[in-house]
Amino acid sequence: MTRLDLLVCAISDAASGIRLYELVDPVGGSLPEFTAGAHIDVEIPGGFLRQYSLCSDPRDRSRYRIAVLREAGGGGGSVALHDKVKVGDRLAVSPPRNNFPIAMGADRHLLLAGGIGVTPMMAMIEQFRHEGANFQLHYCTRSPERTAFRERLADLGSRIFYHHDQGDPRQGLDIAGLLVEHRPGTHLYYCGPAPFMAAVKSAAAHWPVESVHFEYFVPPVNGKSAQSAADRGFRIRLVQRRLELAVPPDKSIVDVLRVAGIEIETSCEIGTCGTCKTRYLAGTPKHNDYVLTARDQQEWVMVCCARAESDVLVLDI
Repeated sequence: MTRLDLLVCAISDAASGIRLYELVDPVGGSLPEFTAGAHIDVEIPGGFLRQYSLCSDPRDRSRYRIAVLREAGGGGGSVALHDKVKVGDRLAVSPPRNNFPIAMGADRHLLLAGGIGVTPMMAMIEQFRHEGANFQLHYCTRSPERTAFRERLADLGSRIFYHHDQGDPRQGLDIAGLLVEHRPGTHLYYCGPAPFMAAVKSAAAHWPVESVHFEYFVPPVNGKSAQSAADRGFRIRLVQRRLELAVPPDKSIVDVLRVAGIEIETSCEIGTCGTCKTRYLAGTPKHNDYVLTARDQQEWVMVCCARAESDVLVLDI
C-alpha cells in the first residue's frame, strides 16, 4: 500500500496524557478523503506501526488530526510518539480506511465512548452536526482532567453526557440501564478499553445485530485467538496463482503466504484493523477478527488471524 509522507505541523495537549497531532501535506496539497470513523496506520520511530482514528472533520482535507494516549504499560508505540515526534518531523501514514462507518438511514445515533475511544466519534459528531442528525454521546472517563475535546464538545448541550468514575466503574455510567431497551431506528456505536467494550457488548446483546457498531483498539481479554491447542492444520487454495499451500497449526495464513513469496498488506496482525481483508470463494473459515460483520463474514476473511473449519479454504489471491 502506498504510504503518505506527512508533516507534523502542530502538537498540543488534549487532556492529561493525551496529545493531539496535526498532519498535513508538506507542500500544502489536499489529503485523501476519508469518512467518519476512519483510521490511519502511522509509522512511529523505533519500528512501531500503530492505528489511530481520525478525529478531524471529514470535510476538511487540508489536515488529519489524531489523538494519542500515552500508555506507559503498552507496547511502546504511544510512548515513542509522545517522546520522540516533534513539530516539523515527517511521518509515513497509510491512506484512511474505515471499519467503523456511520449507519445509513438511522433515525437516531447513540454513541458510547470510553476514554480515548471517543476519537473516531469526533469525526462522526462533525458529520452529524453538518447533516442535522439526531445523536447523543455518553462519554466515560476517569476525571475531567482526562477528558479530551471538552472545548470542541462544549456546545452540544443535551446531546452529551459526561460520566467520571474516578477509577471505579460502579460510579460511572449505568450501561446496562441505558441499553435495556432498543428503540427502533436507533443505532449504537461504542469504542474504548477492553472492560468497557465487554460491558457494552453484554448490555447490548439483545439489540438487533445490524444496529450495533463497534471498534476495538486491542483484542478483548479472553478473546478469540488465531492459534490455539485445539486448532488443526488446513490448506489454502490460491485461485489466481493456481497454487495450494499447507497452513500448519502453529502458523497463520499470512505466515505461509510470506514464506511462499506472496506479500499481503498487514498492519495489526491481531484482527483489529482490517488491512488484510481478503475474499474467500469456498470453504468454511473460522473468523478470529474483531472487524467483520456477520454479512462480511460470508465473503471475507482476515488472513492475519483466520483459520479454517474445512480442509481447504479457497482464497481470491
